[in-house]
Amino acid sequence: MILDGQLLFTGGTTGIAVSGTNYDLPTTGTQNSTNIIDLHMAGIPVLANLQGARDMGIGDDPSLKMLIQVVTAITGGTSLIVKLQGAPDNGSGAPGSYADWWVSPTYAEATLVTGARLYDMSLPRPPAGVGVPRFLRIGYVSAGTHTAGALLATVVLDRVDQMYQGTGNATVGGYPSGITVAN
Repeated sequence: MILDGQLLFTGGTTGIAVSGTNYDLPTTGTQNSTNIIDLHMAGIPVLANLQGARDMGIGDDPSLKMLIQVVTAITGGTSLIVKLQGAPDNGSGAPGSYADWWVSPTYAEATLVTGARLYDMSLPRPPAGVGVPRFLRIGYVSAGTHTAGALLATVVLDRVDQMYQGTGNATVGGYPSGITVAN
């Protein structure tokens, strides 16, 4: 898996990947990812309302994938909801009103352990009635106050996708314990 600084939602300075700083910790209430991904590219024809977003390959094979992973266990709160949100240009080169594209289930604090993956999907297309966005961000809705932990949120071309081993943990495995595979 290769991380691209231009596709990081979390930490650091927009567009710059710095080791150890590319994480967010949503603490309380509703917050947004540190970085907003601007899909506008120079040279793309400008559409209505200053759009001109990159083709993010929705429907391609392979398609771009979302990865939101707990890097350090999140503690101190009650639960967390994660949202992918998109916004058109407001006419001045800044984000307009954001619309939710995808909303996660409510993750109880006990499931927010190191390695837990909160969003393993291909990058979705905009929902019906929502225009093609120029800007993407991650929204967090925290219940309680998270006091420690770290999340990585990014768009990747490829990620390791396997079932978790057992329930209630984030250990990646392929087979349940007790299975022997003859070679």
